[in-house]
Amino acid sequence: MANVYEVAARFYDVLSGERVVYRAGRESGVALLRVRQGDTVLDLACGTGLNFALLVDAVGPSGTVIGLDRSPAMLEMARRRVQLNGWTSVRLVEADATAFDPIVVVNELPAAAEGFVDCIFSSYAMSIFNDWHPAWDRARALLRPGGRACIVDMQLPVGVYRLFSPLVRLAVAIGGADLKARPWTIIEREGVDVRSVAVRGGHIRVVAGTIP
Repeated sequence: MANVYEVAARFYDVLSGERVVYRAGRESGVALLRVRQGDTVLDLACGTGLNFALLVDAVGPSGTVIGLDRSPAMLEMARRRVQLNGWTSVRLVEADATAFDPIVVVNELPAAAEGFVDCIFSSYAMSIFNDWHPAWDRARALLRPGGRACIVDMQLPVGVYRLFSPLVRLAVAIGGADLKARPWTIIEREGVDVRSVAVRGGHIRVVAGTIP
């Protein structure tokens, strides 16, 4: 599946249904994450950097956003986005979210972070992994005790919106996502002060919480 994203990286933003469908989940996720000015946020499996504008605005000029992704082609598009917008607070790390050594992220952290990130954000990524648990475990190890985490991901629509299920199945099959993965449940189990919303007919689930 990594090869699909390598090939499609240049056209991903156009083909992914971002404006019509998926941006709403990102916006809801950043809002629920409750990022503070000066925070350090790990954007896990950041892709082309579609979360960056929201996260950079949230952390402010004194904060840091670290985008981690395994795909060189996707990261190149993310790098172009960063350069085009002049975001000096964004750092990019090429690594597999399910197998990275936390030290590669620690090396990008500001000294004041003391080896931890304040927030973890993952959107439309964990459902693509063969097993999302290792990615969560590695990211969680970097999260400051009492830090916040948010997972935005996909499932089949609910209620009357089930009519769109065939289209959803086709779209996610192209991207390789598993609609039964439900990675947000880890925050529901491990977090406190958990908040959640469902958007786009329940197709997108957004769950955020504080991780003790």
